[in-house]
Amino acid sequence: SSCREACSVSGWRLDWNVTWHTSNPDFPKCFQNTVLLWLPCFYLWASFPVYALYLSRHDRGYIQMTHLNKAKTALGFLLWTVCWADLFYSFWERSQGVFVAPVLLVSPTLLGVTMLLATFLIQLERRKGVQSSGILLVFWLMALLCALTIFRSKIMAALKEDAQVDRFRDTTFYVYLVLVLAQLVLSCVLDRAPLFSETINDPNPCPESSASFLSRITFWWITGLMIRGYRQPLEAGDLWSLNKEDTSAQVVPVLVKNWRKEFAKSRRQPVKVAYSSTQDPAKAQGGSKVDVNEEAEALIVKSPQKERAPSLFKVLYKTFGPYFLMSFLFKAIHDLMMFAGPEILKLLINFVNDTKAPDWQGYWYTVLLLVSACLQTLVLHQYFHVCFVSGMRIKTAVIGAVYRKVELIARVGVDGPRRRVRPCSLLLNLGPSVLAGVAVMILMVPFNAVMAMKTKTYQVAHMKSKDNRIKLMNEILNGIKVLKLYAWELAFKDKVMAIRQEELKVLKKSAYLAAVGTFTWVCTPFLVALSTFAVYVTVDKNNVLDAQKAFVSLALFNILRFPLNILPMVISSIVQASVSLKRLRIFLSHEELEPGSIERRPLKDGGGTNSITVENATFTWARGEPATLNSCPSPPSLSRPSLATQGSVAYVPQQAWIQNNSLRENILFGRPLRERYYNAVVEACALLPDLEILPSGDRTEIGEKGVNLSGGQKQRVSLARAVYGDSDVYLFDDPLSAVDAHVGKHIFDNVVGPKGMLRSKVLLQGGPRLPDLPGGTGHLWSPGRSRQWSLSFAVPFPALGVPAVPVSCLLPGPTGSSGPEKEPKPVENGTLVPAAAGKQVQRQLSSSSSYSGDGGRPQASAADPQKAGAKEEAWKLVEADKVQTGQVKLSVYWDYMKAIGLCLSFVSIFLFLCNHVSALASNYWLSLWTDDPVVNGTQEHTDFWLGVYGGLGIVQGIAVLGYSMTVSIGGIFASRRLHLDLLHQVLRSPMSFFERTPSGNLVNRFSKELDTVDSMIPQVIKMFMGSLFNVLGACVIILLATPIAAVIIPPLGLLYFLVQRFYVASSRQLKRLESVSRSPVYSHFNETLLGVSVIRAFEEQERFIRQSDLKVDENQKAYYPSIVANSRWLAVRLECVGNFIVFFASLFAVISRHSLRAGLVGLSVSYSLQITAYLNWLVRMSSEMETNIVAVERLQEYSETEKEAPWQVPETAPPSNWPQVGRVEFRDYGLRYREDLDLVLKHINVTIEGGEKVGIVGRTGAGKSSLTLGLFRINESAEGEIIIDGVNIAKIGLHNLRFKITIIPQDPVLFSGSLRMNLDPFSQYSDEEVWTALELAHLKSFVSGLPDKLDHECSEGGENLSVGQRQLVCLARALLRKTKILVLDEATAAVDLETDDLIQSTIRTQFDNCTVLTIAHRLNTIMDYTRVIVLDRGEVRECGTPSDLLQQRGLFYSMARDAGLV
Repeated sequence: SSCREACSVSGWRLDWNVTWHTSNPDFPKCFQNTVLLWLPCFYLWASFPVYALYLSRHDRGYIQMTHLNKAKTALGFLLWTVCWADLFYSFWERSQGVFVAPVLLVSPTLLGVTMLLATFLIQLERRKGVQSSGILLVFWLMALLCALTIFRSKIMAALKEDAQVDRFRDTTFYVYLVLVLAQLVLSCVLDRAPLFSETINDPNPCPESSASFLSRITFWWITGLMIRGYRQPLEAGDLWSLNKEDTSAQVVPVLVKNWRKEFAKSRRQPVKVAYSSTQDPAKAQGGSKVDVNEEAEALIVKSPQKERAPSLFKVLYKTFGPYFLMSFLFKAIHDLMMFAGPEILKLLINFVNDTKAPDWQGYWYTVLLLVSACLQTLVLHQYFHVCFVSGMRIKTAVIGAVYRKVELIARVGVDGPRRRVRPCSLLLNLGPSVLAGVAVMILMVPFNAVMAMKTKTYQVAHMKSKDNRIKLMNEILNGIKVLKLYAWELAFKDKVMAIRQEELKVLKKSAYLAAVGTFTWVCTPFLVALSTFAVYVTVDKNNVLDAQKAFVSLALFNILRFPLNILPMVISSIVQASVSLKRLRIFLSHEELEPGSIERRPLKDGGGTNSITVENATFTWARGEPATLNSCPSPPSLSRPSLATQGSVAYVPQQAWIQNNSLRENILFGRPLRERYYNAVVEACALLPDLEILPSGDRTEIGEKGVNLSGGQKQRVSLARAVYGDSDVYLFDDPLSAVDAHVGKHIFDNVVGPKGMLRSKVLLQGGPRLPDLPGGTGHLWSPGRSRQWSLSFAVPFPALGVPAVPVSCLLPGPTGSSGPEKEPKPVENGTLVPAAAGKQVQRQLSSSSSYSGDGGRPQASAADPQKAGAKEEAWKLVEADKVQTGQVKLSVYWDYMKAIGLCLSFVSIFLFLCNHVSALASNYWLSLWTDDPVVNGTQEHTDFWLGVYGGLGIVQGIAVLGYSMTVSIGGIFASRRLHLDLLHQVLRSPMSFFERTPSGNLVNRFSKELDTVDSMIPQVIKMFMGSLFNVLGACVIILLATPIAAVIIPPLGLLYFLVQRFYVASSRQLKRLESVSRSPVYSHFNETLLGVSVIRAFEEQERFIRQSDLKVDENQKAYYPSIVANSRWLAVRLECVGNFIVFFASLFAVISRHSLRAGLVGLSVSYSLQITAYLNWLVRMSSEMETNIVAVERLQEYSETEKEAPWQVPETAPPSNWPQVGRVEFRDYGLRYREDLDLVLKHINVTIEGGEKVGIVGRTGAGKSSLTLGLFRINESAEGEIIIDGVNIAKIGLHNLRFKITIIPQDPVLFSGSLRMNLDPFSQYSDEEVWTALELAHLKSFVSGLPDKLDHECSEGGENLSVGQRQLVCLARALLRKTKILVLDEATAAVDLETDDLIQSTIRTQFDNCTVLTIAHRLNTIMDYTRVIVLDRGEVRECGTPSDLLQQRGLFYSMARDAGLV
């Protein structure tokens, strides 16, 4: 009505005959001067309040005035001037007596004020740092489109013969049009960055933050990276920095804070006692405080408050919900717009049927379809982007929170996007008949619910099995040397495969369930359509199924089909997420160490002379692990905070913890370098001779857990770390047990003695053997093997120059992640990789010998711990995870098909083909049915049409079920085969492989990559094949309906292919980079767990948290562009290609409408409406195929690495009773670690007769351990041979050899499992034999006292047994095997004197007729041996009885003198 009042002049009223029912449509002037001018204004005013609020909360800085900004402001004022010129002109006309319609006053006023608002926004955005405005760009675009419509009308009016032209208003309008166009162009241009922007100092900032609005909605900002990735493989240096809001520093603290709040709320709150408001409980009349307490207790008993589990989901929602909620807005808009397609299709079919309709209407519908589809594309991918970024932030935050918990590693599996099935209404189209289809959908709901519940059950079982398998693999990788020495690989392979078998059983059940699920989800839309059409045509003969009803309904059904197709993935993801959330919640709820348990006072505020004070403390054990000396750095649990330290604390554990870093960084441990003090520390800790032989001095990289250092070297590095810290209190947990006597003496003199560097410090030393410190040191020990300690006396340290100090916690040695056992005896070699040359260089890294395996390379000066010049940074030991480049080879796909089984693979493809051919046939049949002529208001042969349509549906269903089954089961076959191959290849790898490969890389293969093969690849194959056949089917139908489309489909197909190939080059490499950057996250996590007591003692938690965050961010730097490229950049472009297919299909239908059947038009356009989604999905799935098949490529990677000799060689296998005598003969034996390096063992010619007891001694680095490695063929000989009882050991299988020799290693490694399994993993021996071995090993009484006896469950690493008990278990292993040759690798270094005596006496009695070779640091253990072999620099220097060698006064004599034996 207001419009009619405003447009009161005759001839300005609305007229549909002018607007629609004409071949040359136009809008009335009334509509032009109101709706078309007001629409952009209403949009801007409606957006302004929300946008202003947003800007007030998101200030990005201040942009200086630029020419661009000045131009936009000037144009804004010009537009205001033009609008108000119209207004003043209207006032002037009225003053001249000319009647002016009110609209000519209202519109210029509203438009002018709106232009002032737009100009104000331009300046507001500049002050808030907005470089490109989406709000204003949309406003100018709307204004321009409305103005162009008016412009067309003005041109048409001017061309009429009797046209009346309003020159002034026309002129101002043309000026207005040009100015709006200029504003639109300027709005597309990016302004300069704000002052003080964080990206200014970033060398490689993410371009997203500074991208224009158009660039953001089309994801154009990532194109630069895509081009670079297409030209050459992307590298880590090409990746952008993360946006600030996505970094760990931003997201983790918020989640941790919210979790702590939620956790605190969920804990049981004390019940408050209700008192009157005027009465204080402490002053209650008629009773004392005690009475009040009693009353409170009574109330608590009566009404306990229930404790609820904290909700991690609620915490995640609170942390990330506000941002994630934006996705709901985008999704709602997209879902509403989806229904525009079928509605436009209805209008298009009506247009084809109406021969009198003007042609422009058909073109209008075609353009509408294109615009609608493009808007859907842009909105949908904003939704996806928000979802994926939310998922990425959740992943970062959860990993950060778990790391901060510093406990067992948890699996994180929170899926980003969540898709929903939309209810679609067909009621208007088919009337009540659609209720039949709705009934089918409702019937499927309980079926789907049951399937979801079963899926969750299987998911929980699968994750449990997977956890057990990965835990066992971790143990295998950590104890691989022991497995190889004992030849236990096959036993543990069987253990892994038993767990894997259980895992595969669950996966198989899940696969069957998934196949049935796929069958129902694919068939549901067809069943809905069939039931709806059947009811529609059978309830009333006058119901005619014409093209409009059939294909509009089909288009609506197809909207339903796509979400139903991907529903399996959604349900699977939701189930995984819920299971993971529960596991994470339980994990994050674990009890933490109480920070107040230890009071740490600064030295100056100590309030007395006591450096450590313990008062009435009770130490308890967590999960069966003993409380230890590391209670002082950070206790497992104290009854109350009653332990205080004064000053800083340094801790040296018995098991040296070494980081995968340079030797220098291991000593500095995050502290700044003080050159002179650093050199003094290195010299005092006897590390200078080691630095001389390291390839890059103290810059040499040390492998994980110090694999390329000997036990003694690791302990000295650990000691140097503590000494360099210059702390006030030092806690030593027997750190020198692994060093030679003369090295120990040097360290005592220079570090802990009266003249040592720690002479003025407080020193507490624990361990089985305490050195006699001068000056009356007190000792505290455990009576027997009791685990209870009474701590209540002080020990004077006058020799250390400090007053009386209470000994607080002198306990047996740290356990848990840094247990009392020491590192394995040195494999005195490492694999060193020169980064520059890219070649592996293996060499011996020995400790205090000046021997260098490099031959003639000049030595560095002893005073200079760093190597000079170019080699300083050249050597690395640990290989980074490899990144493959280029296209995934076809052979990888072929290998996967072979793993499935070629027959099964081709059957699957055939069934896919059957399914889609029957689907095409059924829809084509429907088009023929709709074109069936109507006779007397009804269609004939309805039953025939319906029967064939249903029959084709049944064929489709059978084919779907068939291919779902074959693909799912094929996936299980492939998974089993690939895992078995990987496990076999890894176990067959030599020790050098494990020394240079971080465990994180291997764990990554067995967890993430294998999980991809288990779960992702079969689903992706189904989706890929389905999408491929859907796209091909749509193209066939469009070509069938409109053959002229053959002109346009091939070029569009080519464009599609080029875009896809262009994209895959970057996508594939980003996936590889993301996968590779994930391994350091695992490795750092494991490293932290192993060294947690040291990190806490040095109070370095914050630094390690920062390092973890940095590694996670590095991983996300590859993940972020991969999700933007993967799903967004590509999808927007491909959907645009798909949208043009829709456009051309409908355009050709309009052009050919006089020669086409309506049924064929409906079929063609309904298929073209699907093609956008399926094209997008096809490319996503083809890229998913390629990126996920990378997992197969990475699983196969280790099949190409070097392997050790065969385990069994049947042709040369020795007799079963070999060796009978135990005679070992070294004939000119030599050993080197690589062909082009010098020998580390030279010309060894020694014959050891059967039954001899031989000690092997020498300075550290002399080659003692190399001899052992050669005997067990851990390293193969370079020259000469070893003959055992007449058999050359190089000719027989490794297991034939290693089963016949027994070693008691320095490191008593146990595995999680029963005690019996740890003694006899192959179950070769009877219980009686096992008990006999335990009795001889002095363990029978201990094991008999255990509730489960031989089935007693050992924890990981045997942590629930003491170190002495573990060493006795190793002795029992040797007694059980009872081979003719026994090797002791300094087996008693870490045990107390009592256990040492037990072991030595047992060896003397039980191995009396065996050949015993003992590598000894402490010479007193071998003084009664038959012979002693003295090695020096890899050669035998002396050989004879101990007494003879002492008389010779050679090397052996000097070593005995250093040890205080002569």
